[in-house]
Amino acid sequence: MSERNARPPRRGPMGGPMGGGPMMPGAKAKDFKGSMKKLLHYMAQYKFRVLLVMLFAVASTVFMIVGPKILGNATTEMTNGIMGKVTGTGEGIDFSAIARILISLVLLYVASAAFSYIQGWLMTGVTMKVTYHLRNDIARKINRLPLKYFDRTSHGEVLSRVTNDIDTLAQSLNQSITQIITSVATFVGILAMMFSISWEMTLIALCTIPVSLIFIMVIVRHSQKYFKAQQEYLGHVNGHVEELYGGHVVMKAFNGEEASVKEFDRYNDTLYKSAWKSQFLSGLMMPVMQFVGNVGYVAVCILGGWLASQGRLAIGDIQAFIQYVRQFTQPITQIANISNILQSTTAAAERVFEFLEEEEEVPDRPLIHINPDDDAPDTESNVHIAGSVQFAHVKFGYNPDKIVIHDFSASVRPGQKVAIVGPTGAGKTTMVKLLMRFYDVNEGAILVDGYDIRDFTRNELRGLFGMVLQDTWLYNGSIRDNIRYGRLDATDEEVVAAAKAAQADHFIRTLPDSYGMELNEEASNVSQGQKQLLTIARAILSDPKILILDEATSSVDTRTEVQIQKAMDNLMRGRTSFIIAHRLSTIRNADMILCMKDGDIVEQGTHDELMAKQGFYANLYNSQFEQAGESA
Repeated sequence: MSERNARPPRRGPMGGPMGGGPMMPGAKAKDFKGSMKKLLHYMAQYKFRVLLVMLFAVASTVFMIVGPKILGNATTEMTNGIMGKVTGTGEGIDFSAIARILISLVLLYVASAAFSYIQGWLMTGVTMKVTYHLRNDIARKINRLPLKYFDRTSHGEVLSRVTNDIDTLAQSLNQSITQIITSVATFVGILAMMFSISWEMTLIALCTIPVSLIFIMVIVRHSQKYFKAQQEYLGHVNGHVEELYGGHVVMKAFNGEEASVKEFDRYNDTLYKSAWKSQFLSGLMMPVMQFVGNVGYVAVCILGGWLASQGRLAIGDIQAFIQYVRQFTQPITQIANISNILQSTTAAAERVFEFLEEEEEVPDRPLIHINPDDDAPDTESNVHIAGSVQFAHVKFGYNPDKIVIHDFSASVRPGQKVAIVGPTGAGKTTMVKLLMRFYDVNEGAILVDGYDIRDFTRNELRGLFGMVLQDTWLYNGSIRDNIRYGRLDATDEEVVAAAKAAQADHFIRTLPDSYGMELNEEASNVSQGQKQLLTIARAILSDPKILILDEATSSVDTRTEVQIQKAMDNLMRGRTSFIIAHRLSTIRNADMILCMKDGDIVEQGTHDELMAKQGFYANLYNSQFEQAGESA
């Protein structure tokens, strides 16, 4: 299996990405100002469109605000006509004037709707472009992150940032920006219109604002902790369900149903209580705002009636003012809601930017390139690789304070079959990770044909290797595509030839659709041994210079193991091979055996040489037969 591409993301039990759910309103950013600044930087290239959005949003709001005032003029015109007819001082209602007023009102509302549509279309385009670029940046970032990041970060957490947080940004960014503009414009516009009608009634209406704000602040302060708990336990519930789904067979095998249900109930009960309280308190905002608004509405009506009776205010103006009072609290409520949306937007943006700012792999510094043309001569910067490997005083630790490889030195000639043996934790798999440059050594160097592997690009270096691991790795796709993953430009005939060499062709042809059969997400519709055969076929197809085998035949039966061993012997002929062995009987014919203990090579040589020493390797080898005899 060549490590050239990233695995497609696994999906959760309900078809969605595994990990935490979307961020709930009320989730707070740690650095609101900094995260918002970075988000605005992403939007800077669309500043002209955002400016147009602001202009159209303001224009739409202004046209909408002027409407009640014009409608009030129609009411005043009708009232004056009726009063003139009654008192005999006028000719009655001027319907042509009212018609002109209503036509201008319709045109005004049509223009407002048109501007609103345009600004919505523009803003949606901007937000989709921003999230599109963020997704692209994240996709590129994933391929530049070192393996240690994924070792310390759960898959669900990574997927949550890539999917849920980006979706939260896309939804809330579009909503919050337009609402901020329209709410502010509506508030200012309505306030101006109210003052133009009556400053006395406006002051009474304004008295409702501090009362509303006090109630909102109290509600938000109490609901915030419940929103936080809701988000936290939503993550616990999702993580628990994901864990149960992934380990369902183990859970059933060990009768863990009751314990798992109790654990789920505990999380679910806490989530229920916090979600109920947060949603209830959040839902109180609108009734409280409406109550305060109604009190102000009654006060305005009383004062307006008195002013009209004094002849200081027209009836149409009272009607318009009442409409403005009804609309006055809406932008305040929207701004209060936007504060939650902005917190959610910024918190999601912060998580995305944290991911984008993670420390990356040390950049490639290619001094040498591998020459792909077998007939072309070597040059200073383009060389052919024969397959020799040297470990020169390698020192490495996943953490600098905890060294696991202390002083590893070995020299492997091209075409040699090298077995790495030792107890669990000796550092066998770590050496493979270093060889593939999944990690870089702390001290010393690893050389291929005398060239430091850090002088090659990672892609070129990993292209030299084929890997067959104990844990099979297949993805959702056809059997043919899974084998072809070893060399993406391989023909169907080459795929079949590789499958035959790996003793996999026979069982593949017995499956429905043969090579076209689709493997499910966990490849559980074929057996473990069959999965191993497919990964071996993939390694054969990649035709690598150097092979890495980690107990490649551990999951197959004895008869198939013999057949695979023959195929692997043919594959390894002429290639440098590293075999991580647990069953020492399988590596007796190795050209070199490196016996590791606590990160160091304690013995090296052929099987016969090491057995003759009667040292650490001989004890390991003999202990396996003793265990086999006892179990028999």
